[in-house]
Amino acid sequence: MRLLIVGCGFIGSTIAKAADGMDEVESISLLDSNIDKMEALTLSLNKAKAIPDMEAGIDECDLLIEAASQAAARKILPLALSKGKDCMVMSVGSFVDDTFRESMFQESRRTGSRIFIPSGAICGTDGLRSASMSDLDEVELVTTKGPDSVDGVPYLVQKGIDVHSFTAATMVFQGSAREAVQAFPRNVNVAATVSLLGVGFDRTRVSVVIDPHTKCNSHELIVKGAFGEMHCETRNYHSPDNPATSYLAGLSAVSALRRIVANEWTGV
Repeated sequence: MRLLIVGCGFIGSTIAKAADGMDEVESISLLDSNIDKMEALTLSLNKAKAIPDMEAGIDECDLLIEAASQAAARKILPLALSKGKDCMVMSVGSFVDDTFRESMFQESRRTGSRIFIPSGAICGTDGLRSASMSDLDEVELVTTKGPDSVDGVPYLVQKGIDVHSFTAATMVFQGSAREAVQAFPRNVNVAATVSLLGVGFDRTRVSVVIDPHTKCNSHELIVKGAFGEMHCETRNYHSPDNPATSYLAGLSAVSALRRIVANEWTGV
């Protein structure tokens, strides 16, 4: 399998390093606006090459992996899907745009390509997916992060919230998943994943808490419905080089890639 990975940050690098050791992966093309980062990652791998042109990279790949940003996802997914390429999407928040989401899903069906969305930094998505086959009454996500994880988020800056001023756990946001994904585009992609699996962006409720004493990025998923009730808490250590990204998010992408290349689907 030939991969194109767009984005050479923590998640993209984690995927690329794991893919480099997979026998099923023939080649890895890398693309990032940060040339130095892209070239450094390329030199650390055996199967990788840096590419200057996105369209040529898409033409040559079997699976495109977006690990860059919501803006990047909105730019590259239409092109890749129109060419019948399978896509793994890490910036799930891009699907908060209803028109974009439905057009991408429709294009996927038209061309026979597949869209893969890893579970990311949260556990319990398997249970939510199953529970959604019957009636769901409530889906709530409570995300707790340390100040460094949300430092500089425009929503908080515009509200005049100094994330380093809190001495105790404090809720700084409460609203729908649609609002949360737009307010915290790099911090609560899990809210988008939960919305797609459950009751949608408008009915999914999200709270964001800043805790100056936590060393984890945690997500508590609460689901109630005809199946019963589920409470699932995930306490993530952040990635070594980015406090806004949970280590588990990178691991979930590697896990998804292993299933794709091996065509093994235990636990679907």
